[in-house]
Amino acid sequence: MISSVRGEVLSVGLDHVVVEVGGVGFAVQATPATLATLRRGEEARLHTALVVREDSLTLFGFADADARELFGLLQTVSGIGPRLALATLAVLDPDKLRAALVEGNITVLTSVPGIGRKGAERLTLELRDKVTALGGTGDAPAVTAPGALRSEVVEALAGLGFPAKQAEQAVDKVLADGDGHTTSSVLRAALATLGRKR
Repeated sequence: MISSVRGEVLSVGLDHVVVEVGGVGFAVQATPATLATLRRGEEARLHTALVVREDSLTLFGFADADARELFGLLQTVSGIGPRLALATLAVLDPDKLRAALVEGNITVLTSVPGIGRKGAERLTLELRDKVTALGGTGDAPAVTAPGALRSEVVEALAGLGFPAKQAEQAVDKVLADGDGHTTSSVLRAALATLGRKR
């Protein structure tokens, strides 16, 4: 199994990125939040899951191992394939998803296109204990390496066209508001701050 890819970003599409690894361009399906952190011409490292079907090999990429684990876990539930699992992670970040499963929050789960009430009930029933057993949250890497988190988000914002100074100020403001942030939560909050300034 291909568990990660690292290399130059050749192109970023609406639902995938092409990463060159050893002269081979890998098309990797990813969520909009993950794609927003990648820039053409720069090196990227993604945690990946390879899904093998009779007629296809599809690589799915994630910013962290936590999201990849949840992606695999979601597919253990009947009726949830890789596309729906990715859509779930596109709508709900790992912490929100984990909380919704543990609390049995049907409303949050049905906010994902393709998941109805029955599907949401099945998800909570089958995954509640597994998610609790997994323990930990996606926050752990961010808490242990705030510097790495800061530079990652600043880089992502610069790639989206924001001036470096503005990006740094927005990220610092978000990080000062509390701890235990994930890359995607800081990116979203910083974008909201920058959006208000424009």
